[in-house]
Amino acid sequence: MKKRIVIALGGNALGSTLKEQMDAARITAKAIVDLAEAGHDIAIVHGNGPQVGMIETAFETAAKADRHFPVLPMSVCVALSQGYIGYDLQNTLRKELDERGMNKPVATIITQVEVDPHDKAFENPTKPIGGFMTEAEAQIMKAKGVAVMEDAGRGWRQVVASPMPVKILEAGTVTALLEAGQIPIACGGGGIPVARRDGQYRGMGAVIDKDFTAAKLAESIGADMLIILTAVEKVAINFGRPDQQWLDTLTVAEAESYIGENQFAKGSMLPKVQAAVSFVRSASGGGAGEPGALITLLARARDGIEGRTGTRIIRTRTDQKAEAVRE
Repeated sequence: MKKRIVIALGGNALGSTLKEQMDAARITAKAIVDLAEAGHDIAIVHGNGPQVGMIETAFETAAKADRHFPVLPMSVCVALSQGYIGYDLQNTLRKELDERGMNKPVATIITQVEVDPHDKAFENPTKPIGGFMTEAEAQIMKAKGVAVMEDAGRGWRQVVASPMPVKILEAGTVTALLEAGQIPIACGGGGIPVARRDGQYRGMGAVIDKDFTAAKLAESIGADMLIILTAVEKVAINFGRPDQQWLDTLTVAEAESYIGENQFAKGSMLPKVQAAVSFVRSASGGGAGEPGALITLLARARDGIEGRTGTRIIRTRTDQKAEAVRE
């Protein structure tokens, strides 16, 4: 059954260097076009953790070498990352579509996302950006006044504020492109964080979590499904322990219970599960069954939609039975 789907691409779908990004984009394009070929309408949201950090560092280094170079605000760095990641994605998607004989335009939208300037996140930076550091390197950065934290056992990284998304300013544009049969790439890096001041929207020094923004976009455009692609095939509880258990389905209530038990790592799976729950709880859907969310591997996205893998997040078990009857 045809669905309107928002796909949130994780870092593993993009790589962390320019060459890795180009190589990863080709693999990513095949998986996304598989879904388009199956008849689904797709909007794409991507992260920018390594990329926005590299952009910030590049301009900071240039400014130190030549005072004529500006140190760019984080909002501008996010905008730049949307352009260059979107460029690779839309070109590789077009190539894959052309090779399959599918006339489906692709466009990147420079997307602003409104945040609350009084969000408590501005008092406690937690969003990792840039590359990984050793603990010794992190302590040097910390001594310079840069906020750093250990990232889910993978190393140390710089962190910035990560407020919650309130409104997708270009949601109407995304809807228009979908209704025209196109594939929009929107809200890159979680969107450019803006807040309304002095009668206009102005950039904020933050990076929004792309999974939460993808959930807000999916809700805003009446999507039937949110797919969050990550480095594992399914969500697990007791991860890494002898009693580890992979989950096929999670209701909103079950997910919230596991969150309360600290079952999901803060720097990796937790925001994905929280974003999925947020969408499922608030979504109305576009008529293709009960709205749901899916967390799985990029390469298994189509299998996940068809119920063969991944972790599905649903409102209640009744929703799952109703969906099975429809299919």
